[in-house]
Parts: sequence; structure tokens; C-alpha cells
Amino acid sequence: MRASRGLLAAASGLLLLLGGCTSGDSDEPDSTAASSAAPTTAAEDVDPVELQDCTDDILELGVGNPRSLSFECGYLDVPISYEEADSETLPMFVVRARFPGQTDRIGSLVINPGGPGASGAYSAIDLAQTLPEDVLRRFDIVGFDPRGVNLTTPVDCIPATLKDQQTAAEPRPVTPEQVDAVLALTDETADACGEEYGEALGTFNTVDTARDMDRLRAALGDEQLTYLGYSYGTTLGSTYAELFPEKVRAFVLDGAVDPDKDAQADAEASAAGLEAGFDAFAANCTSLISGCPIGDNPRQFVYELLDQAAQTPIASSKAGETRQATPGVVMTGVLSAMYDPASWPQLSQALRAARDGDAAGIFSLADSYSQRLDDGTYTNLLDANLAINCADTPEDEGLSADEVLPLAQQWGFQYPLFGAGSAASLYTCTAWDAPRTPLPERDAEGSAPIVVVGNAGDPVTPLPGAVDMAEDLTGGVLVTWQGQGHTSYPRTDCVTAAVNQYLIDLVVPQDGLVCPA
Repeated sequence: MRASRGLLAAASGLLLLLGGCTSGDSDEPDSTAASSAAPTTAAEDVDPVELQDCTDDILELGVGNPRSLSFECGYLDVPISYEEADSETLPMFVVRARFPGQTDRIGSLVINPGGPGASGAYSAIDLAQTLPEDVLRRFDIVGFDPRGVNLTTPVDCIPATLKDQQTAAEPRPVTPEQVDAVLALTDETADACGEEYGEALGTFNTVDTARDMDRLRAALGDEQLTYLGYSYGTTLGSTYAELFPEKVRAFVLDGAVDPDKDAQADAEASAAGLEAGFDAFAANCTSLISGCPIGDNPRQFVYELLDQAAQTPIASSKAGETRQATPGVVMTGVLSAMYDPASWPQLSQALRAARDGDAAGIFSLADSYSQRLDDGTYTNLLDANLAINCADTPEDEGLSADEVLPLAQQWGFQYPLFGAGSAASLYTCTAWDAPRTPLPERDAEGSAPIVVVGNAGDPVTPLPGAVDMAEDLTGGVLVTWQGQGHTSYPRTDCVTAAVNQYLIDLVVPQDGLVCPA
């Protein structure tokens, strides 16, 4: 799940507006060794986090506030390395939203929207406008930017021109020349980040972010943590629960990343899930009474459009736009719309317009996915996503350059739209030269019950991941929504009611609860 584009686009403006809230040492981390994922003593001797009112600053950015929420912002110092007693610190950006009608406050509900690399701070601002009022009346909504993300020592090492090239690159590389070109961009990216940060890239790992989250819990004054994590946020949440099981009050892990799959199995599951997601989009489009804008065979339409874009990249009617849509841009636009069925009408219209010679709609979807802004710059989502994923991935889980081509050809046949690209992605962390902190096995023995929510039609984190997560966690409880799109809460009444009762009253849903679409 990603925070709204409007909020993410405001990142640089918020950084300037909230400059007076900064505290602590803001230097970039210069080095780190791989951290241990062993259970850790909870953080109790942490000073309260100093937050200042920033409501006006946020509203100046054009953020709507129909609920008359108040916002506070600030920084919490966290150690660069938890293995060094005298480690320097980095400032972690925190936002707290409060509902004006709050009564019988329970504590803080800490949010992570996923990615990795998405801003938890902006997600908290966004979700505070949409979460059920029953929850807002009992909890502060707290978001933080994990280390390396957005306003917390952001990783910034991939030039915008290189990000443009990555988006435009062949999305289905199945020939030696195509694979070589894609892997060359991967090498260039890894080299750029290595030159910029060196071993400090290992700092941006999930295990240490989970430790940061426990310091945040203590700094907020909460004896135990109440947490809502989406997508990658389920990885972060389950890692926290493994390290600090006694500090779990109520955890909701929505759209679980499968903890049991290695990198290759996960990449294949992703390809299969996205293919199924596209088929659901196609079936929806062809069922429309008004007719599907891209005809009665949307898959074939996309194949033909990719061929068209390969022969002659497609221009955009947007004023000032000089880029032309290659097959890579088209597929990034398709991928973007797979996250949310609400984007499906936009996708079908954008695909038809692109076929007719105008790629403006496709660029809009693709830029939303990669977080490219109107001025041609990017947020640091892609940089942080890469750094965190590779810091978490064991060195032996990637593919060598020689292994990519045969797997890309095999998966390109099995999963025609998304398979070859998924295979090529398995080289990404092979090229990465930085310390690793692999994720621990996560059973969170001794924790309170943890609710894992899965979506039967989730193309990004398919349902088996949620099943595995719930089975692995000693106190795992599975709730399934039979709907489409990525993540479920609070999109459907059944899931919302179950999660609300759990968060507020600690009434655990029946394990195996199935909610209809």
C-alpha cells in the first residue's frame, strides 16, 4: 500500500516548513556492521518524543482536513547501530494526528504503509482522514518515516535520469540482449548507491527499524504497542513481534508478505499474483454494460500495445512532456493499477488513449507508481525500497547474471506479462555490495494474539502469504476478505468491524473468519 500521491509530492515542502522541529544529530550514518536479529531488550529508558504543533504547516501543503484533526511533528533520535553502545544517532521523523472528539484514549496506533520505502508519516496523515471514527476516538494515529525513508535520513543515490531509464527499460526481457541491457542498469544503480554510501547502506534494514519502533513506543509513553501494518509493514510488524513479543498489545498485519518464501519463490508468486490480478481487471472490463474501452480481449490488446510502443514509442499530449512511452512505461502503468480496482477504469481509458497515440494517462499511472513528480524529480521511494530490500536479503538468495536469462525465458512463457521482469529482478541484490541483516524467523512466541488479514484477490501479496504468516505466528489469527486489490482494512464492513473490535477492546476475531466481497 502506498500513501496518497498528493501527500508524497509534498515531502520537500514539509521538510522546509518543519525545519524548526528538528532535533538531534542529523548527520548521515557513515558505517554499520550487520546487526543481530536476536531478541532484544525493550526500550524503557527513552525520553518522551518532543512533538510540536504542525497543523498549519500541513494544511499549507493543500492537505484537506474535513475531520478538523490536529497534527504534531518532530524527530526522535535512534541509534545508527544497536550493536555499539556509544553509537551516533539519526533523527527519525514522526507525525501524530489527533481527532477532536477523542475520549477514553487507549494510546497510540502506529502505522506503516509498506513499500518498503513508503512514508509512514504521510500515511498517518492520510489514514487519519479515512480510518473509522471509533478508532480515532480511542487512539492517536502515529506515523514515522523508517530509517532511509522520506524525512528520516533519506537514501538518495539513484539519479532521476537513471530512474527514467529503469522505467523505460524492456519490461519482459527474454533475449540475451534485453537481459544484458536490464542487468546493466541494475549494475549502474548498485554502483551509484555503493559510491554514495558504501557500507552505510547496511544501516537501512528492517531489524533495526523494528528496534527504532520500540524506542518510538517508549517515547510515546505506551507500555505496549498497537500497530497497523500494510504489505511490507507486515514484515516490519512481525519482526517487531519476534524481537519484542511481550510488547505486543494488538497488531493488525494486512496484506502479508509471505515469511516462508525465499526471494525466488516470492518473485514467482508475485508474477503469478499479478497475472491473476490482470485477468480480474480484464474480466471486470469486459463485463461492463457500456463495453470495455479496450475490447473483448484486454490481454491481447496490451500485447499489441507493447509491440506498438516497441516499434514507435508513444508521445504524450501533456503540456511540456518530452518523454515517450516505451513498453516499460506501459507495463509500469499496468502494474500501478493492479494495486486498487478503483484504478481499473483509469487504466482501460489510458491504454486505449495510448493505442490512439496519447500516452498521457499511461504516464500518469506510471509516475504515480514510481513517485516521479511533475518537475521530473522523484521522491526517494525507489532508493529506499532497493536499500531496505537488499539489506534484508541474504547474499545467497539472488541470481547470477548467467542464471537470469533461462529463468526469464521460462517465466516469460508461464507468466507472459510479469514473469520475465520478475526473474530479472532477482539479480538486483546480487549486484548490491553492502552488509546484510537477514530477517529472523518469526513465530513471536509469547506475544498477544496477532490478526493477519489476507485478500483472496490481492495481486501484490497473494493470500497464501497471509495464510503462512498466520500459521507461523504462535498467536496468529487469519481473517480473509474475498475481494480484489491490495490490502483490505478498512475497505469492507466485515473486516472493519472485526479489526475495530480487536484494536479497541482486544476481542480477537475467530481464526479463519471469511468476509464476503
